[in-house]
Amino acid sequence: MPPRKKVRPNSTAMKMVGEQVAAGRLAKGLTQRALADLVAIDVETLASIEQGRRVLMPDVAERLDRVLGLPGLLTVAANKLPEVDTIPAWAEEYMEREREALALSWYDTMTVPGLLQTEAYARAVLGCRVPYAGEEWIELQTARRVQRQEILRRPTPPTLSFVIWEAALRDRIGGDEVHRDQLRHLRSCADRPAIAIQVLPLGITAHAGLDGPFILLETPMHQHLAYSETQRGSILVRDPNEVSILSQKYAMLRSQALNFVETRDLLDRLVGER
Repeated sequence: MPPRKKVRPNSTAMKMVGEQVAAGRLAKGLTQRALADLVAIDVETLASIEQGRRVLMPDVAERLDRVLGLPGLLTVAANKLPEVDTIPAWAEEYMEREREALALSWYDTMTVPGLLQTEAYARAVLGCRVPYAGEEWIELQTARRVQRQEILRRPTPPTLSFVIWEAALRDRIGGDEVHRDQLRHLRSCADRPAIAIQVLPLGITAHAGLDGPFILLETPMHQHLAYSETQRGSILVRDPNEVSILSQKYAMLRSQALNFVETRDLLDRLVGER
């Protein structure tokens, strides 16, 4: 017998919520495209939600409730989905916010930030995952990571600031050639007008980022969010007080890091060493 397909633990809950969305839409006589336009999401996203393949995010649920004239039913459903979905959902929502961001401030400690990674370096980083996820997964995730870098080529790109711990630049992930090409790419990025890169040097006596990496994001509606990942999950931070704390940390990190000229000089030396 062929192996049974693994069922997502809360797939029934997701399908139920999706069916509620579809029922509300049909009751209003709307097509998927018409409803997607009204709530400002892609029609493919709405279709996936209705089919129970994509998590209904709370902010989208609120807009659906307003458009469909529902008394908060979808918002309650979105906020009560089992926890197994809340962690992946934050990563999913962050990716959506990243695509349209006005500004990103990114602090990283173990690797070069994803938006600045070469394809070969990204593949090598993803290949370090334990347990090993397989070539198909690595290639899929590499392609997605590279696709995210499209925001750098927008007619008006977001304002980007990066603080990177020096250790991430010295690790030779992927081997000498991959490491050398990544350093060269980073040095090239440091010359781009919309990108500010600073290195947090080894050996400093004060360090505002000991709790780990995080990202600050400003949306087109000037909402300020933060995002961070751990070994086994991720979180999207909306609380203004918590975002403020991380913003203060980022400001301190920038003051503790090398300035732009010193950073470029360090990158030149590292490239020369390779």
